[in-house]
Amino acid sequence: MSKKISKQGLPPLDWLKVFEAAGRHGSFTAAAEEFGATQAAVSQRIRNLESWLGRQLFIRSARGVSLTVDGESYLPLVHDSLRALEQGTENLFGHSVRELRIAAQPSHLEMLLLPRLTVFSESYPDMRIVTETVPKRQDFEAADRALHIRYGRGVWDGREGVLLANEVLQPMTAPEHAKAWRSLPAIELRGERPGWSEWARVTGEGEPEMGPVSVDSMGHALRAARRGIGVVLGSRALASSLLQTGQLECAAAPELATIDGYWMTWPASLGKSKRQAEVLASLTAALQNL
Repeated sequence: MSKKISKQGLPPLDWLKVFEAAGRHGSFTAAAEEFGATQAAVSQRIRNLESWLGRQLFIRSARGVSLTVDGESYLPLVHDSLRALEQGTENLFGHSVRELRIAAQPSHLEMLLLPRLTVFSESYPDMRIVTETVPKRQDFEAADRALHIRYGRGVWDGREGVLLANEVLQPMTAPEHAKAWRSLPAIELRGERPGWSEWARVTGEGEPEMGPVSVDSMGHALRAARRGIGVVLGSRALASSLLQTGQLECAAAPELATIDGYWMTWPASLGKSKRQAEVLASLTAALQNL
């Protein structure tokens, strides 16, 4: 080990970044691959850092490298400092958000997200949107780092969230059947939402006669109603674009407000920087435009 060079301040940033990568991977080769450099270049930078500090940071052997006691003590400090610098840079100048991953059930992607992406994309034309279909609610755990669009009451462990729309249910049909909706069979929707019996109890209206169609997805129920199969106790939030384009029409019947709603949620670690917060706010505004 060469004699410690007397210097003030900090060693060069690229030496520290290479040391952090090599220590994190436990390999000079892996660090070289991360930076697109040669192993010799990585080794030279670490030797320069060791010379600058006057301490050996790695033990070299035929089997590879490992951190010394000094290296193990220094690595967390360098790692945390680099992350703090990265976060601070993002807060001030943030250009790192290039892609949004959004996980949701199929009907939520189709009816809540996709019709409103154009509005969001006008503000962020270079943003890449990657969707992940979640067939069942319990499958959200596999996409825990993504944004979620979820139905419920807004409480999910370890996640922040904002309400996009309250769930309001109202009888809906294809436009040609709206005035005579009472003559249509009711489409049954199985699941967690209140059904026709609850609608009748709360509104004091007579419950329509149940038809032969029973589905387990609001998206399927709305499609069935569009095809004239019957009347659906439809979600005003999910059916918003269908109502605006005249593919469905609300019947002249009372609505049923519920305590549930549609939420956008994200990991608590997201949205801390100025750039991230702006992107989330823009996407929220687009999705709330129901």
